[in-house]
Amino acid sequence: MSSPPSTGVARRRVFYIPGYDPIPPRKYREIYRREGAEQAGISGYELSIFPKPAGDGPYGWTVAARMDGMDVAATIDVLVWSDIVKASMSGSIPATYLQLARTAWAYIGTGAFWRLMRLRKGPMIAALYPVVMLLAYLLVACLAGWAAAAMIGWLGGGPWIAVPAWVLAFALVLRLARSLDGRTFVFYLMHDFAYSAESHGAIPAALSDRMAAFGELVAEALASDVDEVLVVGHSSGAHLAVTVLADLIRAGRVPANGPALGFLSLGQVVPMVSFLPNAMRLRGDLRDLCQCSEVTWVDVTAPGDGCAFALCDPVAVSGVAPEGKRWPLIISAAFTQTLSPERRAALRWRFHRLHFQYLHAFDRPGDYDYFRITAGPLTLADRYAGRPPSKSRIEAAVSKYTSVAG
Repeated sequence: MSSPPSTGVARRRVFYIPGYDPIPPRKYREIYRREGAEQAGISGYELSIFPKPAGDGPYGWTVAARMDGMDVAATIDVLVWSDIVKASMSGSIPATYLQLARTAWAYIGTGAFWRLMRLRKGPMIAALYPVVMLLAYLLVACLAGWAAAAMIGWLGGGPWIAVPAWVLAFALVLRLARSLDGRTFVFYLMHDFAYSAESHGAIPAALSDRMAAFGELVAEALASDVDEVLVVGHSSGAHLAVTVLADLIRAGRVPANGPALGFLSLGQVVPMVSFLPNAMRLRGDLRDLCQCSEVTWVDVTAPGDGCAFALCDPVAVSGVAPEGKRWPLIISAAFTQTLSPERRAALRWRFHRLHFQYLHAFDRPGDYDYFRITAGPLTLADRYAGRPPSKSRIEAAVSKYTSVAG
């Protein structure tokens, strides 16, 4: 079965699946509102957003746009799993150091780390960053404790004072480090990597249940009177979307004559999970989804995003690409071309912000425009019809583990 030919999009449902993010979903509405207005001014189209009616499904907003002489209405819903993220981040500082040890063992002990290094250095540097910083915090805390104890001794205090002083200085340094995490992202990134590594790539039960609920919402939209249903997965949300869509298609819940179904993966980090030994379900979903004619899958990354596996075909590098592979279409957001030198200079050391650039305005836009994709008159399939994949994509099968579920 193939997707029905498109005559343009007047109504669209968009489901956005965030990455590992504890922030409430209104953050994404504000990004869309601010950046959409900027992109509309740059690109010369009209774009307005409005609140959804209260109680109407998941958190989201509606969009009214006029592009290329056509009016388009879109509803964008955020599929929230931030509560699961928060629960996984609620450990104490000692628990974070235990996570560090377990995560290092999960990636190094299984050999996944060295194979991931063969893909892109950027995300692996991002993975090492919290490890190095947490160890540096520990060293500084120990030195602070030693200095406090030495000061007490110099002042003539006994060990009954020096030892508590050491402990207090040690604890204060680590608490200060954690309080600065809104700027440094050290503890946040450690929790992020630890979440996938905890079960060596298996999907936790709570997340599996949430993904099933996401699938129900997408299935309802596919049975509604819209022209396109578009699922967007950013960062870790990309591999969640793979499983959601693979489950729907295998269950026969994509109507033959229903809306066009598109999947846009942005800044994906799929190999961080699919390279782990227990990620059989994800690898099976990648294998199945890449063959499906029911969906159009476009994967957008950029070498300038050091937190993503840029231009790495997530199916191929995971070692599960079958003979009849169709997807994904790998394209580059090409930050060096789509962002002016001034904009790139302003973002140069803001690695976390660059990882979200796909959701922002480009001051020199190319054929990737998040707002045209989510609120424009073309389906994802039509927008990228005939578009060749990036020549610099990586398709070598690198993962050590290639077994799949079922």
